[in-house]
Order: sequence, then structure tokens, then C-alpha cells
Amino acid sequence: MSESEATLPDRRSTYHHGDLRERLLEVVRDLVETHGPEGFSVAEAARRAGVSTAAPYKHFKDRTDLLNALVSDAMDRLAGQMAAERDRYPIGTYEAVAGIGQAYIDFAKTEPGIFRLMFGLTEGHEDEDALQQKGNLCREIVETACGACIGAEATDQAAVLSAYILWTSVHGHAFLSIDKKNKAEADGLKDWHFLMTVTRAVLDASARR
Repeated sequence: MSESEATLPDRRSTYHHGDLRERLLEVVRDLVETHGPEGFSVAEAARRAGVSTAAPYKHFKDRTDLLNALVSDAMDRLAGQMAAERDRYPIGTYEAVAGIGQAYIDFAKTEPGIFRLMFGLTEGHEDEDALQQKGNLCREIVETACGACIGAEATDQAAVLSAYILWTSVHGHAFLSIDKKNKAEADGLKDWHFLMTVTRAVLDASARR
């Protein structure tokens, strides 16, 4: 071994306990975006993180557990972005509701691999209470904003149904956008115009009921 090699730190020794977990999630996030959730192995993630193939199992039970942790992190970030966009506008306005949708679409376009993983490709996440709670938090952000628009509590049926209709509309638009299924329509319909149109239509209908 040369003198220069001897002075190089062992990368594996530079990680603290929590750092390695975050580094693995960062690596897997990049792998999912590049290859999809089925296109990588835990061993490859370990190699890219510069640790032994056994190291990830100190933090995650298995590959599914690692992916669920990635989804959990993504749900936190999505909820934060939705709330931040909502707060750019006055409470009770169409713009506040549309802002939530804009954050949702932006997230899908920025991290399409993670977005697909969150809503269809993670095994066992329906049995993870923590993930379900985070999903509920995202839904409650929409329900609260809808309720404020129509003068109702977030738990009122009108607010809940309005939020569901808007969520499914925005969700479908987001998936069609990242899958390039609606290119012709998207070229002539900007996200914000779409969001304001469906927001007005749904909330005005709810207010008249």
C-alpha cells in the first residue's frame, strides 16, 4: 500500500449510525429514479454508498422495508410542499386549493420514479400504519383547504367529497403528465389553468348543494 493510500480514510468508517441510513435512502432514491423500484438490489445500493453488503441490514429488515422507508420520507416531503404552496395564498381561496394541487403535480414531475413508487409499486405499504397516517395527513391538507372555501369543517361530507374529487382529478393529470400520455392536451393546457378550472368547478358545485 502506498503512503497516499494509507492516509485515505476508509469511507465505511466515516458514517455515523444515522448518516448511513440517510445515505442509503439518498442512493436508493437515485436508483429508483434511474432504474425504477424493481431495477436495483440492496447490494448495489450498499456498493454505491461505499459500505459492505451487510451494512444496510443494520437499518432495514429487507428490500421492502428500505423501499417503505423511502416512501415514508417522500410522504413527509410531499406534505410539506403541499402545505407550503397552500400557505402562499389566503385561506379560503381557490388559489390556496390549487396551490396544493400544483405542489402535487410538481412533485410528480420532479421525482416521477418516487411518485410511482408511492402510489402503486411498494409492496406491503397498505399494512404500514405509519405510512397510512402520512397519507391521511396529505388528504387532510386538501380537505381543510376545501372546507375553508365552502365554509365547512374539514370533516364535513361536502369538504371530504370535494377533496376526493379534486385529488383524483389532479392525481390522474399528474400520472398522465409524467407518462407523456396527454402531450397534445398538456401543450395547450397549463397546469395552473387546469387546477383553477377543476377547483372552481368542484367547489362551486359543492357550495350549491
